[in-house]
Amino acid sequence: MNDRPPRFITPQGFARLRAEYEELFAVERPKIVETVSWAASLGDRSENADYLYGKKRLREIDRRLSYLAKVMKAAKVVDPATQEQRDTVRFGAIVELADEDDNRRVVTLVGEDEADATSGLISWAAPIARALVGAKVGDERIVRLPAGEKSYEVINIRYPSQT
Repeated sequence: MNDRPPRFITPQGFARLRAEYEELFAVERPKIVETVSWAASLGDRSENADYLYGKKRLREIDRRLSYLAKVMKAAKVVDPATQEQRDTVRFGAIVELADEDDNRRVVTLVGEDEADATSGLISWAAPIARALVGAKVGDERIVRLPAGEKSYEVINIRYPSQT
């Protein structure tokens, strides 16, 4: 039985994964294969840097392609712009938070494979996101972090608009 939660992802996140897959598969991998073939034709491969590096890079690309294919197959694309209940924090919400010292930050709840904390994109499975799901403006939520508990107030909730 599969007890793993769904692998939610936004349409933009899915498009980025697909673009990376296509770039690796159609552009970068063929270039490396060509380099490896050329280097192999030179004879002794044991000290041939182009050959050795190319084979190593080819393995890295193949691993990444396999990973991306698995992620895309398991992905459940959810468009936050279609969220009907816009007054509650759900997947894809853009949430403005204030901590106890009134330090504010804006976070967007996204899929695990598109999270980038430095850009404010946090995985919906992260502790802060789990604490926020279901919250409304004005709600205070306690987030349990390794460094201790931290309290946040939800200042604003919005979702991307439909295009």
